[in-house]
Parts: sequence; C-alpha cells; structure tokens
Amino acid sequence: MSENPILDIAIIGGGIVGLATALTLAQRHRGLGITVFEKEADVAQHQTGHNSGVIHSGIYYRPGSLRARMAVAGSERMVAFCAEHGIPYDRCGKVIVATAAAQIPALEELARRAEANGVTGTRLVGPEELKELEPYATGVRALHVPSAGIVDYSLVAQKYRELFEEAGGRVRTGAEVTAVADESNGLRLEIRGHGEARSRHVIACGGLFADRVSIAAGLRPPLKIAPFRGEYSALVPGKRYLVRNMIYPVANPAFPFLGVHFTRRINGAIEVGPNAVFAFKRQGYRWRDVSLGDTLDILGYVGFWRMAARYWRTGLGEMYRSLHKRAMVKELQKLVPAVTAQDLERAGSGVRAQALDRQGKLIEDFHIVREPRVIHVLNAPSPAATASLSIGEAVADMAAAWLAPRL
Repeated sequence: MSENPILDIAIIGGGIVGLATALTLAQRHRGLGITVFEKEADVAQHQTGHNSGVIHSGIYYRPGSLRARMAVAGSERMVAFCAEHGIPYDRCGKVIVATAAAQIPALEELARRAEANGVTGTRLVGPEELKELEPYATGVRALHVPSAGIVDYSLVAQKYRELFEEAGGRVRTGAEVTAVADESNGLRLEIRGHGEARSRHVIACGGLFADRVSIAAGLRPPLKIAPFRGEYSALVPGKRYLVRNMIYPVANPAFPFLGVHFTRRINGAIEVGPNAVFAFKRQGYRWRDVSLGDTLDILGYVGFWRMAARYWRTGLGEMYRSLHKRAMVKELQKLVPAVTAQDLERAGSGVRAQALDRQGKLIEDFHIVREPRVIHVLNAPSPAATASLSIGEAVADMAAAWLAPRL
C-alpha cells in the first residue's frame, strides 16, 4: 500500500537529470504531488557523482542537435545557478590542442561547430599564444574555449534536491522501482522492499539503467545501455603547476569519447584521463567489479558486436592504456611533454551509460520518448550534467499536456 495519496508525478532516478526535472516541475506547479524515487541511499551516487566536473560549452556536438542546443543554453544556466546559490565554480576555460599538422582540419571543424552552435569567445591560436595560456603544453595549433568551466556536480544535485523539497516535493531514497503497471486509475509502482506507490504519471530518468527502467514501465526501447568505465589518474600535488586549467587533444569525431586529457578540478586537483574501457558491471568502477548478469545482457545484444567490430582497434588501445601506465603517459606527453610516470597517482573512475542501437551505432544525441502516461529519458550522455536544467525544462514542457486540465 502507498503511504500517501496518489501522486501526480513519480520520477524514477535521483541523478542530476531526474532532480533537475523534479525541481523545474515543482517550481512551475506549486502544490503538485511529485516524488523522486532513488534506489541508492542518497542522490547523485553514480554518473552525477563520478564525472569530470566540467561545465561544457557545446563545441563538440552536431549543430542543430539537442545536445548542442541544450549544452550552450545549459552552460549559461549552470553558471547562473551556481552564482545564485553560492556553489563554487570557475569558468577557467580550456584549450584543445592539435599536436600534428594532420589534426588541424579537425580542429578547424571544431571552431566552425563552435560558431554554428553560438559558443562565444572561441578562437584559434598558434604555438606562442598556447604557451601563454598553458606554459607546459605543446602543439602546432590550438582552439581556446574561454567559456568552459569546472564545478562539483554532486553539490549542484544536492542543491536541486534542497530546492525541490522546499517547493513541496519529496525524495525517497533506498526505493528501487522494479515495475510500473498501467492500470485504469493510474500507474502502480512496485518498490523493492517497500510495497508500492501510485501515480498518475511517471518520468523515468534511469541513467545507467535507463533501458531496464523503460522495459519495467512497458516500453520496448530502441537501444541498450553499454557501460563504459572512464579511469582517471591525477598529477601529484608537486606537479600540478604543469597544468593551469584544462588541456584536451583533438578527439576522433567517430568516437564519442574526448581522448586522454588534463582537467583541473574545483578542489585544485589535476586529473588526467580517462581511459574508456568496457565495464563488466553497470556500476563497475574497478576491474574486479563484475556482474555476470550485466555482462551476459550486453554480450547477448547484436548491437554490441556490431559496435565492437567497428571499434575493436580503438577498444584494445583503451584497454592497453588502462593496464600499462607507460602507454597512458605516452599519450599525455603528446600534450604536456614534461609529465612522467612518477608524476601520476591513481584517482577515481566513473561509468558512462553509452546507448547503442541494434546496428551498433553509438547514439550521440539526447533521446527522450513521451507516451500517454510515461516520459522516458532513454539517453542523456555528456553534457547532461551541464545541460541538466535545460533537459529538466524540456521534459517539464513535455509533461505540460498532462497537467493542463489541473492548471
């Protein structure tokens, strides 16, 4: 039995996207009965709490895509939100560095995308000006992106929760929704170990479990989540002077990862990485974290094998760098030659929810599906944290038709 009357909206998932959506709805529609159901003991425990903390500018994404539009708008919203609520952030900027002449056309394409997407202030610079921005970096040309920044997204998510609860919403932690049944008088949510709850509508923001949550809610999703672990090291404190802010390589446009790079964290640490390797568990933050069920689930999906056939060389390279520190150092030295193996210490890791379709295509854009009673956020890759308020507004707009009779 439910301990409360029927909810207006139940939100499954207490990551930054679910909380931003909850906050937007609660502030727009005071008095609406909204509850966020999160299976962990606290919110923001996975992708939100295990990312690089970068406020992305929106230069990488295809012009006109949801990611491009929401990243650019979301970056400004994020900076304004942090300033308003006293959350530490730094719009420190970054450089994307071409280390060989062959990379310059791809760098120039990024500059064109930045202009098309409305990212202001970006400019191409030569080796001398690169040295002024990052004295220890080396390259033949670079793209300076002054609007990029850094923040702790766990703090942002906690502030979303605080404001949501002040607006009358409720967050239930330790409440894993295992099934959603569509009944004549609404939706019945089965909650592991806590009975059930009832709601008129559901918004599913499952993150690493987005496909499984959608199946539990009766949808046959056109994709499957493949977990990829991003492994980070960090410069030892005495070598942090080698990097002022953020230094990125020119990424392979065919692959959704940005390559091994240097990122200053809001606490002053300089992280390097990530290596992007397949995770044998959806919440597998270490090599020894293995789930037979998760592994067999993805290995039984034809799209995984089609993707592997396309990117196996890249995948082997990522695994090699994960297991061999010298290989990682070699990549880093292309950007900052002074870095040595002795300068690195082990840091954290995160798991990315990479959506694949049956053809093995890596789904790059945000993917949201609206049904009569359920909205499914099926794919919200980076820059979802940066764009969380924009995503929350978009989902709230989609939910407006549900609420129109009540307004």
